[in-house]
Amino acid sequence: MIGYAIAFAGVLSFNMTFAETSQVKFSQSDNELYAYDFVEITISVDKPNVKNPFIDVVVDGEFKGDDGKAIHVDGFCDSQNGSIFRIRFMPTQSGNYTYSVKYHQGDIEINHNGKFTAKDGKKQGLIRVDPEHPWHFICEGTGEHYFWNSTTTYWIVGWDDDNIYKSLDRLARLKINRIRATISGRVKDGQAWFENVYPTDKFTFLFNPWIPKNPNSLENPEFDLKRFNVAHWQKYDRMLKYAQDKGIIVSVIFYLDGARPGCYPFGKELAGGEDEQRYYRYAVARFSAFSNVMWDVTNEYQLFRDEAWTNKMGTFLKECDPYKHLTSVHGHGDFVFRTAQWADFAMYQSWDEGGSYDFMIRHRENQKKTGRIIPQINEEYGYEDHYPKAWGGGKVAPARSGDNRRRLAWGMYMAGGYQTTGEKAETDDGWHDTAGGGWINGRGDDSMTMLSGYGYIMDFFTSISWWELEPNNDFIEKPDGVYASRSDKGDLAVIYFPSGKEIKIKPDTLKNGLKAKWYNPRNGQWSDAKCLQDNTYKAPDDNDWALLFN
Repeated sequence: MIGYAIAFAGVLSFNMTFAETSQVKFSQSDNELYAYDFVEITISVDKPNVKNPFIDVVVDGEFKGDDGKAIHVDGFCDSQNGSIFRIRFMPTQSGNYTYSVKYHQGDIEINHNGKFTAKDGKKQGLIRVDPEHPWHFICEGTGEHYFWNSTTTYWIVGWDDDNIYKSLDRLARLKINRIRATISGRVKDGQAWFENVYPTDKFTFLFNPWIPKNPNSLENPEFDLKRFNVAHWQKYDRMLKYAQDKGIIVSVIFYLDGARPGCYPFGKELAGGEDEQRYYRYAVARFSAFSNVMWDVTNEYQLFRDEAWTNKMGTFLKECDPYKHLTSVHGHGDFVFRTAQWADFAMYQSWDEGGSYDFMIRHRENQKKTGRIIPQINEEYGYEDHYPKAWGGGKVAPARSGDNRRRLAWGMYMAGGYQTTGEKAETDDGWHDTAGGGWINGRGDDSMTMLSGYGYIMDFFTSISWWELEPNNDFIEKPDGVYASRSDKGDLAVIYFPSGKEIKIKPDTLKNGLKAKWYNPRNGQWSDAKCLQDNTYKAPDDNDWALLFN
């Protein structure tokens, strides 16, 4: 942010009884800032006398830019005793802004007015669905297309800050630009998924978004659902800010494994009610001013809630968010919210080969039939080296490695979709408290090489206008075993060879004069592609290759 002055501070006293004990002070973080950063107004109460600041005080505001359009924003309590409240606003355009913030306590209302200026910092801004190419995403601030290269880091906020930052540094170096991170979840250790990951003095699996009576109890924390545990939310704040500085989007997951005892505190009777809505609204009030946020209504909703609840909470979440961040919900093999206006993209969980090219093509076609095009993502399709043991005592799962996960990802991208992967949870020398964690908590080391291969995928597609490609094998003779796509004009085409092969390009299907190049997906190296007789191209060997025409 630009500037550092505390601006427009004011001290207001009110009500004879309250005035004898308390004063309310407003301070502003910046006079100038960049668009897509946020200004923060802090409300300080020097002697709070409210019984429960999370329900007995309301802070809200109205912000206006040069266009005069009013944007309503909720504030939030940022202290356990009600001494600090904050309201955050993210300008999405440069210009001059004015605002009015109100502090409500009982029949008392205090108003504060202020102003600031937003400058154009050429920031990426919010991620949106591309209106011209709605299978894909675009950056609102720069107009650049967003290539989704995502990984799972469920419990990253379980670490101390130093390990959170080191993990994000590493993922950014590996070109990851989106992570999945939960607010709420509780398990004993990684053995819940047959993984060798355990709590340490720097890492916990026990998240407490609300004040718990029994903070160390796995199954019976006895949360006070009317009081948030501010320290936990402040740590998530810090993770979001650091991720933002590293160019990483965070998919904010509201519940992880909600069917496990202790994980979903509302139960059937309170589901979707006032207390649960307060949880979602509090998250939006705190986090929505971060431009690097997406919302995931919950992880695997089918395990503990139904479609009616998901629609209700998805709709509520979108209504609360003044910026309408991208929103969806993680499920299983199908996405039933294709036409729901709160759902901006489809998320699937389809494992191994069953979730690659053919799966994504099929769901792409199903989406077309609704008349509403939205991006398609396989959010979970088998983590590297997971599971090392048979799931549920059944047949041992197929071998999973970074290499075969990468090949599956190529299939998803060639189908015009996107994917989220996950690194292995152990290092090569087993588990110890200074390494490991992978998809469970986001920490890795140099023994984990999986994401380098995904970086080569990103390098390939971001070197071309990938959003103009449409899955299409019709321009190839005998296309069995390869995946192809081309632009409508025929001036761009890609063919992916999972395991060698030879193909022939049909006459008059590609623009004359295009240059052909081989791309090695295993090391990111380019080489010229020699055309054999009759427009035939043969892969250099039996490994996987990509052939580019542009």
